[in-house]
Amino acid sequence: MAPTSHSRRVLFSLLIPGAWCLAGCAASLGPGYAIDRQEIHVEFTPDPQPVIRIAAEYRLRNNGNQPLTTLELRLPGRRRFHIATPRVEWDAHEVALTTSPDNARNVAIQFSEPWSVNASHTMSLAVEYRPALSGENIADQNSLSFAPDAFFLPAEGWSPQLIPARGAFATGGIPPDKWLLTVRVPEGFLVHMSGRQSKASRSNHQQTIRAEQRPSHGYPFMVAGRYSSFALKAGKETVNLWMRSTESSADFRPTADALVRTLQTYNAMFGNRAGDSNQLWIVECPVVANCFTSTASNYARLMSEDNAKPTAEMASSDTVMADFSSGPPEIAAGAGPSLASSWLGYGQNPGFYEQDPPLSALPAFAAARGREAVQGPQVRAETIRRVLRLIPARSAADERKPEDASMIRAKSLLFFYGLQDRYGQDICNKALSHMLYARRGGGFNIADLISAFEQEVHQNVAEFVRHWMKHPGVPDEFRARYEGAATATVVNSNSVTQKEITP
Repeated sequence: MAPTSHSRRVLFSLLIPGAWCLAGCAASLGPGYAIDRQEIHVEFTPDPQPVIRIAAEYRLRNNGNQPLTTLELRLPGRRRFHIATPRVEWDAHEVALTTSPDNARNVAIQFSEPWSVNASHTMSLAVEYRPALSGENIADQNSLSFAPDAFFLPAEGWSPQLIPARGAFATGGIPPDKWLLTVRVPEGFLVHMSGRQSKASRSNHQQTIRAEQRPSHGYPFMVAGRYSSFALKAGKETVNLWMRSTESSADFRPTADALVRTLQTYNAMFGNRAGDSNQLWIVECPVVANCFTSTASNYARLMSEDNAKPTAEMASSDTVMADFSSGPPEIAAGAGPSLASSWLGYGQNPGFYEQDPPLSALPAFAAARGREAVQGPQVRAETIRRVLRLIPARSAADERKPEDASMIRAKSLLFFYGLQDRYGQDICNKALSHMLYARRGGGFNIADLISAFEQEVHQNVAEFVRHWMKHPGVPDEFRARYEGAATATVVNSNSVTQKEITP
């Protein structure tokens, strides 16, 4: 089974510490290589059909303990990127590519002569991304869309990835501590990209921007196009809105304010995001069709109306691609929940997306908190009642019957609302923030959650968790609190109360 994007993040984050350790050893313990220099160039050509050309160059050195006969390269997924056949050169000589026998996503380079220990070689790669055309196969029709006047490359997934060597204690594939990403686009394009940018140079109606990339910058990304732009300040935060039409900034003031409330909610819930510059970009999709990779997950379907489609998605830790077609009021509603990735995605907490119940529901709970920040506190009770309807009341005879997966997902989401009711919002925020900070860059489990809460409340929390998760259904007191009359929920710092509303 092919790895998911989240599992790739976990694997990548787990590989880095070991690879750096082994790479720094005086004598390598197994086969491997180092990337001494890396440059990736991106060129966007709008006419006659828009094309994104990627040209990468690597200076590679065999720093392992044995010669190498093959090198594997992972290309961007064809379900996301419609790519032309890549061209690879080894020391300026084109080499043939074959599909890896272990993973269809990978291509293998078979060397005509073994790559000897301590020897260095230059590898160049060229590949083109094109929008899918009508009549092509279904997989291509799902590929990333871009327009003649705008495109984006989301963090992680678009750039070719070198794979570590094979064998015990193998190393390789880790980018150097500093490398260059360059983009060349038509003059007049706005460009936002990862890294530390240098001043743009211009010639022949083109502009070229270079940005130095370091590990602290995260996965490389870029968005560019003929956008109109304005920035809205809200306290310390700046929301940069990029749109393909010219509209009044006043129309978007409520959107910016709602997004800032979401940022503040996540800051309280998870701690300040890594490398926070107090800047957020909300960018209109070049083409709405296939702009978003995510389909409604099982958890997302618990919280939204039937057949709801994504209208926003994080393209990087500070950039949201959004569907602007519904107008300013709907932009924040769509973008708010996805902002959790700004704190928790892109390798910061890979375990956040790789959990068993009930922690598997934490991303959905985070998204629900973002929706509350945008649409108001009444969303909380509405979500709880919607999910409760999926969990029938169970009798004593049901105690021994196992719960199915959908029931466990629903109960896991409600479990976090139960924690919020029991211990209060402030305690929940502090406990979650403490757990994620302590486990940043690694995984975590239910024991870490219990420990974080017990550190805050100085009492036994494990019994509360068992009461929720080891018995069928949800606790009777929780069900009674939310079923029946509509309730307006007031979330205080140390408690959650409900006030009945007469229909």
